[in-house]
Amino acid sequence: MKLYKKSLAPALAGLFIGVLVILGIRFITYSTEEGVHYHANFAIYLNGQREEFTDIFYYIGAESCTGESEHATNPYARAHMHDMIGDVIHVEDEAVTWGQFFQNIGWIIDSQVIRTPDQIFLADSQNKLTFMLNGEQTDKVINSVIGDKDRLLVDFGSTDSQTLQKEFASIASTAEKYNDMKDSGSCGGASQETSWKDRLKHMF
Repeated sequence: MKLYKKSLAPALAGLFIGVLVILGIRFITYSTEEGVHYHANFAIYLNGQREEFTDIFYYIGAESCTGESEHATNPYARAHMHDMIGDVIHVEDEAVTWGQFFQNIGWIIDSQVIRTPDQIFLADSQNKLTFMLNGEQTDKVINSVIGDKDRLLVDFGSTDSQTLQKEFASIASTAEKYNDMKDSGSCGGASQETSWKDRLKHMF
């Protein structure tokens, strides 16, 4: 009987240590479920002037986001700008197109016209709309899905190719930096910082 107790003790100790290791791993590695959340950069030039998006109107929609369910009822939650940073798009849902983003901020853009909240720019024999996505000129942007770390130039005017290249070069490449940052203005697509209470619950 004594021999049995002596052999059982190490087994129980090993089992206890194993359970502690598993619980510790679950505590350390726990994170909330991640949704879609990535970023892209863009710039719009109208007759040689860059649009800076300084009006609070372009950012106020992000303040109304309350969670992931917002994506179904508030299109702005799917793709938007916030924190008064006018060259970074926050994409928080699947298959969001450039056209949908522009609509979310009150702009209509197609191959022949740009309509801002207070102006209309119509292409003609002197002025045209040009799109440059990731360094390549294209006419298929508006219905294209915004990609992670995309860079888009939209230009209206009688702009020569050399100037277009300079405009594209002026677009920030900060999307990757924002991908790695905790986003205080998230509309539910990004994982949130986990608390000790969350981690303790996950252990068991």
